[in-house]
Amino acid sequence: MGSDTPERELTLEAGPEFQLPSLFGVDRGLAIRLRSPERLVTTYYDTEDLRLARWGANLRQRRSEGWTVELPAESSSPVLARSEITVPGEGDSPPDELVDLVRGLTRAADLRARTRLSTRRRRVELFGTGPEPLAGVVEDDVSVHHDGHASRSAFREIEVEIGDATTPALLDALVARLRLAGAGAASSTSRYIRSLDPGASPAPEVEVPELRAGSASVGDVVRDAIARSVVRLIRHDPIVRLDTDPEGVRRARVATRRLRSDLRTFRKVVDDGWATSLRDELGWLASLLGTVRDGDVLLERLRRHALELPDAARPGATEVLATLEAARDGSHRTLLETIRGERYLALLERLIAAANDPALRPEAGAPAEAVLRTLARRPWHSLERHVAALGASPSDEELHDIRIRTERARYAAEAAAPLLGPHVRAFAKAAARLQDVLGELNGAVVAESWLREWVQAHASSTGATAATGLMACERAEAERWRRAWRDAWEELASPELHAWM
Repeated sequence: MGSDTPERELTLEAGPEFQLPSLFGVDRGLAIRLRSPERLVTTYYDTEDLRLARWGANLRQRRSEGWTVELPAESSSPVLARSEITVPGEGDSPPDELVDLVRGLTRAADLRARTRLSTRRRRVELFGTGPEPLAGVVEDDVSVHHDGHASRSAFREIEVEIGDATTPALLDALVARLRLAGAGAASSTSRYIRSLDPGASPAPEVEVPELRAGSASVGDVVRDAIARSVVRLIRHDPIVRLDTDPEGVRRARVATRRLRSDLRTFRKVVDDGWATSLRDELGWLASLLGTVRDGDVLLERLRRHALELPDAARPGATEVLATLEAARDGSHRTLLETIRGERYLALLERLIAAANDPALRPEAGAPAEAVLRTLARRPWHSLERHVAALGASPSDEELHDIRIRTERARYAAEAAAPLLGPHVRAFAKAAARLQDVLGELNGAVVAESWLREWVQAHASSTGATAATGLMACERAEAERWRRAWRDAWEELASPELHAWM
């Protein structure tokens, strides 16, 4: 894969009368450098039904720069934070690695050239004492060509490029100077979207419904819960494929687990066969994601504890970690092979359909508020019963089961929270704290078990001593979290936290 460059920028609208102002004096001590004007020709590729645009991504080819994918932004904030992945190349067909990168967004649909932009660019950079610019301001005059036809529209944009050293004060001063010169409001609409036919402005493939207290039905809540998780899963699909940030796998796994939990919570108001089939497929995907995620968590733990070992044990710890890294990378390769297959792509199509039109029973038409309390009460009472049945010294397996039940109660509350208010959110936050404590305990137990197996398989190696030392760290961690879980439970069990049920 090509270079992965994080990008942060703020785009301002600008009319034809706008003139880029001088930036001298916008902040004391900064040097201003005006770059030579550029001419850029950019072709954007998308599917016939604009799936990349609908997910907030784009794929472009620009002369002299190669091929670039811009992944969906993390939020709809005017300051866009997104990753750009660029690979060299010319020609009329996107490179296979970038086609694969966006496959979760496009699925079976083919990519073709959709629009071509001719841009006249002026760039001003602001420097402090270092060699890299603190920030930049770009003025682009854009002419749009569509399907090979002559220019049909034009627009102007002003971009403030935000660097790692750009301070909020500098950003505010730049925006104020540009607005004073006539620049318009900040916009989160991408250039690619602006270049499309006005009638082709694409709606998202998955719409997250707005829940209104007093008028929402249980079915509306089901749609909201499913849609949020499906959006989270598909938006993080490219990050899972890139494998440059463990958050991609973590969030995709959370999305699958939450979907399974929500389908369980709402089982009384959705079609049973439909929900069971979907939960089974999600379980298959969650297992694959979980294997990679467990490797990431274990690596993070052992790397942290390796720093606590004596210097003499560090080379042995490196040997232990190398084994784990190889296993984790092998799990990710298996995951990649799977999500490049037809079964996974078919699951994504099913999830999009489920988010937009879930198979609801007639009972789903009931007002949400009253039913939600009942639906959230079930996983909570199940959790209460299982905690009450624990002995004075519950086993690790029993506490892991409590963690799973806590997650179900939390997700049920979070699905209800938009309509039932802050008391529900307080309950969900307390459940999340208990879940975190039990998760840390489970992580330590799993790590100690993995290390014990490693020592048995490598008893004569130089890493055995380091692995034994790491086991002691994990054993101490496990004891600490075993002592802490009861306090977290007592907080969650406070009557005022679940009185809303």
